[in-house]
Amino acid sequence: MTLWHLILLASIAVLAIKLIGYAVPPRLFEKPRPRRTLELLTVSLLAGLVAVQTLGGEGGLVLDARIPAVLVAAGLFAVRAPFIVAVAVAAAVAALLRQLAGFA
Repeated sequence: MTLWHLILLASIAVLAIKLIGYAVPPRLFEKPRPRRTLELLTVSLLAGLVAVQTLGGEGGLVLDARIPAVLVAAGLFAVRAPFIVAVAVAAAVAALLRQLAGFA
């Protein structure tokens, strides 16, 4: 089995999971508790992804210029800065820290 076969099988599996989600009746999510759970699930998955991408690397915890950059972006989002501004400033902070302090 080649890499392309694995990619094709993974794509089919992801599509099947997505289609199964459409088969769930909407009435199951009309009650307040399931609706709130679904709303919080999206936020928690995104927060987990951000944490893994910011702190993870090479099989362990990595502390580098990404942490201050994410904190700067979070601060800009807190004051309602536009998304592109927060991304640009965070990237500049990470680049500056890597240049000045020798972060990897």
